[in-house]
Amino acid sequence: MSRVPRAAWSYISRARGTYIWLLILFVTTVAVHQMSPEFEQEFLRQRSTNIHELSSNPIRVLFSSAMWIDGGYWLPYAFLYTVFHAQAEHWLGTARWLAVCVAAHVLATLISEGALLLAIRHGVAPQSAVNTLDIGVSYALAGVIAVLTYRIAAPWRYPYVAIVLLVYGVPLAAGRTFTDLGHFTSVLIGLACYPLVRGRGKAWNPKETLAALRR
Repeated sequence: MSRVPRAAWSYISRARGTYIWLLILFVTTVAVHQMSPEFEQEFLRQRSTNIHELSSNPIRVLFSSAMWIDGGYWLPYAFLYTVFHAQAEHWLGTARWLAVCVAAHVLATLISEGALLLAIRHGVAPQSAVNTLDIGVSYALAGVIAVLTYRIAAPWRYPYVAIVLLVYGVPLAAGRTFTDLGHFTSVLIGLACYPLVRGRGKAWNPKETLAALRR
């Protein structure tokens, strides 16, 4: 049992970027819970990557929007960061992992908000949508989930990527919201990050892991 704390610390220390980000999200989530509902909405809207804020403060809101969680529940993200972000950082290294996160977050935001702007101009969406609340870390998470496809050896990676495409593609086909578009775009961006995974070691083979556990 004494090995468990050491193993946990090793896992965390090799993914410092992931857990620093997660700590920031914990602090900001606690801060949100101290706000009144009215103040919270206005506070988060000013840190949102909506059309209005992107047109006036693009760099600031692209950064700040990734430091807050929409919905205020931190524990699910702690689990998801540990399963996906930490694994990707272990595998790719902090710089390449961060490059995937930034690419997915920034490009998916600009593409989805650009689509929303076109919808507003064509009368499909209301003018008030320029102030839509759009914060959170889900675009970066979707991109990382997708890039982990290359961490898994064939043929196991094909069911994995099929599930990822279904999880993010079905909501887009059914709802067609700008956030659904952003999530699916993030997945495609993650898959397009294949050049970043070259030379990162042998892909994980579930069959070999199961065989080792049986010994």
